[in-house]
Amino acid sequence: MSRSIEHLLQGWEYEPFSVNVRLIDAEDGREVIQMRVDMGILQLETTGRPDGEHPEGFDTYYEFLRHEAEQADDDFTLSEEQCAEADREFVQFYHRRVCWLSLRRFADAVRDADQTQKFMDFCKQYSPDEQWTLSHEQYRPFVLFHRTQAAALAELEEGSAEDAISAINEGLQQLRLVFEEFDVEEHFEDDDLVERLVDLRESLREEFEVGQTVEERLADAIAKEKYELAASLRDQLAKRNVGEQR
Repeated sequence: MSRSIEHLLQGWEYEPFSVNVRLIDAEDGREVIQMRVDMGILQLETTGRPDGEHPEGFDTYYEFLRHEAEQADDDFTLSEEQCAEADREFVQFYHRRVCWLSLRRFADAVRDADQTQKFMDFCKQYSPDEQWTLSHEQYRPFVLFHRTQAAALAELEEGSAEDAISAINEGLQQLRLVFEEFDVEEHFEDDDLVERLVDLRESLREEFEVGQTVEERLADAIAKEKYELAASLRDQLAKRNVGEQR
């Protein structure tokens, strides 16, 4: 049997300026993602670790490292080999997150972005040195951008433009905290990712004729010291949150 994948490549032309991705059924019936890249095709699982492996019997390498850290109590630092394996997993989840966004599977993109952020938090806590930490933290705004974008579009698919705008505002607040943590808040307003999220928010506001959200009205009331109005708006948010939990 030929090992060449030439027939697959010829049947799926690579387009260099777009994400080339599709969902197919594998031979056993499970759904998998295929991503066309220059000179090849990547195949990713839709659940668990994208390459389908179970490192040391765990669903992901992150889960394995968590187990190792718990066993070691406070005496745990990532080794050079563990850092390299962590990087492999980061790249895999990045590829799948991009695929989910292209496929408009926004809830799945949110899930993978959250997984990446949890792993980033873990790596930050147990990093061998500051340089390795910064080499990963520099990508956190991009992960947050994808997460915010996906969360907003998922809300929009459910028919709520106001909730989509609220999701963008929440993401912008999380991004601001990252800028504050690294003492670069003065660059926040001019950041390209921030500007793109603000543009998305305002385009949704205009297209769907959405005024201020409850959260925005609450922030405005607090800023203007309208405390009775702020209390009323907090009650509205509390009732809404209870309804969502049900």
